[in-house]
Amino acid sequence: MKSINRRQFLKGSIGAATTFTLLSQGKASAANDKIAVGVMGLGGRGTQLAEAFAKRPDTQIAYLCDVDTRCFARAREAVEEAQGRKPKLEQDFRKMLDDPDVDAIVNATPDHWHGLGTIMACQAGKDVYVEKPLCHNIWEGRKMVEAARKYKRVVQVGLQSRSCKEFKNAVEYIRSGKLGDIHIVRVFNMMQLPPNPKGPERPVPQGFDYDTWCGPAPKVPYCPGRWWVERWDFGCGGIAGDAVHQIDLARFMIDKAYPETVCHAGGVFFFKDGREIPDTQMVTYEYGKLTLVFEAALWPGYMKKTPPEIRDTDQVPDWRFNGTKIELLGTKGFMVYGRHGDGWQVHDSDGQLVHSASDRQGQDEHLNNFVDCIRSRQKPIADVEEGHLSTLLCHIANISYRVGNQKLKFDPKTESFTNIEEANKYLKRKGRSPWAIPDEV
Repeated sequence: MKSINRRQFLKGSIGAATTFTLLSQGKASAANDKIAVGVMGLGGRGTQLAEAFAKRPDTQIAYLCDVDTRCFARAREAVEEAQGRKPKLEQDFRKMLDDPDVDAIVNATPDHWHGLGTIMACQAGKDVYVEKPLCHNIWEGRKMVEAARKYKRVVQVGLQSRSCKEFKNAVEYIRSGKLGDIHIVRVFNMMQLPPNPKGPERPVPQGFDYDTWCGPAPKVPYCPGRWWVERWDFGCGGIAGDAVHQIDLARFMIDKAYPETVCHAGGVFFFKDGREIPDTQMVTYEYGKLTLVFEAALWPGYMKKTPPEIRDTDQVPDWRFNGTKIELLGTKGFMVYGRHGDGWQVHDSDGQLVHSASDRQGQDEHLNNFVDCIRSRQKPIADVEEGHLSTLLCHIANISYRVGNQKLKFDPKTESFTNIEEANKYLKRKGRSPWAIPDEV
């Protein structure tokens, strides 16, 4: 399908008024002004973030937007209680983008809307807090980076573990050389999730703009449920959508951008729910003398995320059964690090514990960083390009699977594959009019 050009895109998707509000700094630059925030997508995560911004003294929720009006009630109640002020409710998020008084938006839509929603917000002069995974595909992620830079927007990705207080200390420990030369890194994402079968077709409920919900993805018959999470047209899978947190941390720890090669092993081994995206993944990334191994599955009940009663305390998890840990194997020592405030520990070459630190979750700090950067115009700690580079690792693993678990060589200059041309057809999607992202954003 032919993509619309930029002029058509701006006129048809955003509105002419917003094309002239591309200021390098929003109205909320004054320290005493509250930053006006609009939220796009009112599922569980969107509602959580709406409430979090509503509770802050320096921000207020101006808009709550969702294509499904049935989602309004819960989010509206939480926001009104938190800030004592009613937000505007809009089914069409473009009305929010047209409002010059809105400084920033939260994009907590389903995965297939992260890219386009963020690009449209940047073009409308809004800063963006976009949930992970950053994008549906590699090309889309690069276009998000281009839009942020072109329109001088602050785009923070919801990789909040970067803002955990102990993450900086762990990175400094690695940089100090105390672990020696690191040649192997293992990243885990193990948990037990329920099946996501695609149920029978149903009439579209009243108050639900299903055509816009499908957006850039194909418009398929309406079937309730979360079946879309494990379908290529709508996302990158339940594994990637969660694992990008610790993949991002690991990539920062080893100070690498692109791997030289990627090779996937695994597939749909456990679930019989019609999913297309693997429920079991073993991925090897080569970075010269360092190999990163990613191990993930959606069925082991004994491997778990850290429970709430341990997270945000002075305890560290039982690393043996921690499903979201990172292990760094150096010539002098071994580090294990857990996301979302799990803390970290180091053992020396004799296996003796030499360092232990608990931590706290970084959600509040991550929002602080976003708000500070809106005012300072600095890049945030989880800038869109950082999110792109980390999400790219998830995408290239999936692409290796899609071409038969073949080993792929990656060219960082073109963000494409050099040895198997078939793999390059998965770098982007066509999009669906009028929601196709143009080549020039």
